Amino acid sequence: MAKVSIIIPTYNVEMYLEECMESVTHQTLRDIEIICINDGSTDGSLEILKRYAAQDPRILLVDKENGGYGVAMNIGLEKASGEYIGIVEPDDFVALSMYEELYRQAAEHHLDFVKADFYRFKREETGDMSLFYNHLSKNPEDYNQVFNPSEDPQALRYIMNTWSGIYKRSFLEKHHIRHNETPGASFQDNGFWFQTFIFAKRAMILDTPYYRNRRDNPNSSVHNSQKVYCMNVEYDHIREILMAHPDLWERFKAMYWFKKYNNYLGTVKRVGYEYKREYVKRFGAEFKRGLEKGELDPSVFTETAWNRIQLIAKDPDTYYQKYVISSSKTLKLEAKIVRLEKKVVKLEVKTGKLEAKAKKLEAKVKSLQKENRRLTSRLKSLRVSFSYRLGRAITYIPRKIKQLLFGK
Repeated sequence: MAKVSIIIPTYNVEMYLEECMESVTHQTLRDIEIICINDGSTDGSLEILKRYAAQDPRILLVDKENGGYGVAMNIGLEKASGEYIGIVEPDDFVALSMYEELYRQAAEHHLDFVKADFYRFKREETGDMSLFYNHLSKNPEDYNQVFNPSEDPQALRYIMNTWSGIYKRSFLEKHHIRHNETPGASFQDNGFWFQTFIFAKRAMILDTPYYRNRRDNPNSSVHNSQKVYCMNVEYDHIREILMAHPDLWERFKAMYWFKKYNNYLGTVKRVGYEYKREYVKRFGAEFKRGLEKGELDPSVFTETAWNRIQLIAKDPDTYYQKYVISSSKTLKLEAKIVRLEKKVVKLEVKTGKLEAKAKKLEAKVKSLQKENRRLTSRLKSLRVSFSYRLGRAITYIPRKIKQLLFGK
């Protein structure tokens, strides 16, 4: 049995897949199993996976028709045989020591899961990479110690992701933790993340970033403006899971609404402008029902957030006018500023190159001027020399004859 099974659900990521596979296949922890699920890719992703599978016996390649992220992940979970399970998105990559360090902590402390801080990154046109550090928790005291998430609702304040850690396979099996099998890539990791936190008894978060999460893939679900209600569907799924365990629902319902609020705000920003008004109406209707049932707890929200929840539940049109339209205009202006700043940077680079070229030309001109002065000085010296005067005297008569004959 491998120490860690790493699942890589893959769909149309040929531009980024090799970087991902290189980081996984060269892990310092050699006792790993790599499960690649090709979810009906129509680009060159499958060929890349086949090439790596032919070179590395640790790779299990599953090629299937497109069924969505949740289906692909669940197949990977069923295939996995390792003691722990990790997840790597195919457009991301990881530090080479990631799974060795995570497994060491997990085995030493008998953890249901262990997760670590991570970097988000973007690559510029120049090839330079911009890294942005992300802390799972704002509280430094939360790190590097065992805690019980199932008894600590505040742990749900941690940043949501499923890929910066590893999960004990027996723990996932015991609680039947799987992904929601909705179509496409539709934030199905939210439900998986919730389940790991509400059921885990022993967990740890680390303050070392091993995972690199890409933010410049235009095809990523986080940039998809057409997937409107998929987050709502996922939170209906999470609610069903929680309500199947009344004690857990009572314990976690306040933080359920907290996470839901923040994810719905993100959806308002993400979806296309043509969908925003209707989305805000549904957002308000859901929170109105929650308020009427007494499920929301104002103590988990900031005063500003709580006031906005009251407004969107009571009058979504006013909320839309006050916070969405004005915010959208601001975002458009900010985007325009960013584009202009990029143009300025390009012009500065171009100007710098031209200045460097001008300096080289200036240096060359100075060198030529110096050489000209040297030659002029040399010529003057020759003209006053005895040999020059003698030569002029000897050639005087031939020069005069030439002038008489040819007029020159």
